[in-house]
Amino acid sequence: MPSANRVDPPREAVEVAEQYLGRERPVTALVVFVAVSIFLGAYAVTSLLPAAAVAAVLLLVARVPLLRTSGTARLRTDDDPASVADAFAGPTPPVLALQWGIADDVTVEDGTARYRVSYLFGLRSTEMTVDTETMTDPSGDRRVEMRVEAGGRPWGTYGATIRDAGDDTVVDYDYRSDRRFGLRRAPQQLLAARYRGDALAAQGYATVERDTHVGF
Repeated sequence: MPSANRVDPPREAVEVAEQYLGRERPVTALVVFVAVSIFLGAYAVTSLLPAAAVAAVLLLVARVPLLRTSGTARLRTDDDPASVADAFAGPTPPVLALQWGIADDVTVEDGTARYRVSYLFGLRSTEMTVDTETMTDPSGDRRVEMRVEAGGRPWGTYGATIRDAGDDTVVDYDYRSDRRFGLRRAPQQLLAARYRGDALAAQGYATVERDTHVGF
């Protein structure tokens, strides 16, 4: 069997990801608290049966996978195009900093990057894998495509087109989620959008523009 090589992610981006995780946990707890409060409120003014019905509706609305995210962004950096292409094709792509930045460990095995992420105080964990492919078009621009899985299921697809803009390098990237998420994850998605730019900036990438879509 191939051996797994451990990777040390860029520390500056890890610090931003840890800040995100420190905010994400209270947000998740707040969502649970609000749901429980609604249930208890319904029970206080009615009875157990109607309150149970309210709880069932809340659970259904919160957990049913309805939404997908997609979008595009443009980044600029002082690094040369070859270095940028290597970074996006490596085990810690800059746009996935909030994933590898909170991982317990990052390894590479047989060309596939693996992030082991634990949650529920370490009682449960999941593994994310990232497979990349690099292409060069006739103009010389590089294209890196990243396919991400979580728990053995498709999670998201990212693509980055890297071109020389003279004094700097421009990265146009696009992404889409390959699985739907419930409304309970919406606050986390909004929080991630807040920290994603900071994580990129910590790696030397300025976000010039961003366009994000959330839909069914």
